[in-house]
This record gives sequence, C-alpha cells and structure tokens, in this order.
Amino acid sequence: MPTSVRLDPGVAARLRKMAKTEGVPLSELLRRAAARYCNELTNASLDLRLADVIGVVRSTGGRARRTGEAFRKALQRRS
Repeated sequence: MPTSVRLDPGVAARLRKMAKTEGVPLSELLRRAAARYCNELTNASLDLRLADVIGVVRSTGGRARRTGEAFRKALQRRS
C-alpha cells in the first residue's frame, strides 16, 4: 500500500544516513521502524499505556479518595 509521509529535513537526512549505514533502501528502513513501533505499542502493558492519565484526577473526599490506589492495584494484578 503506497503511503506518503512528510518529514522535516533533519529527520529525513538522519533516516537516509541510517538506511545507507544499514545497507537497505529507505522504504525498508521505514517499514521496519513502523513495525517495531506497532509491536512496542501492542505489547506495552496497560499501566504503561495509561501512564499519562493515571493519577491526574485528585479528590479530597468520599469514595473517590482511594480510587487511584484501587486502580493501581488492579493494573498490577493484570500485568
């Protein structure tokens, strides 16, 4: 499937240099990088994927006071 991507000149130059160093076409280097990135995201644990939102909400009362602790324990059990 043909895909077009615009890269900033610095990144494009680094990718071309890496492809040359590896002795592969730029398209192959990009395919490998995309596959690796997808694999990393797919294999990442739930707590790592949600790290930017865990603990963001703060509460001072009621039942919500300990939800962060309960959620963290639930994630640890799933890992």
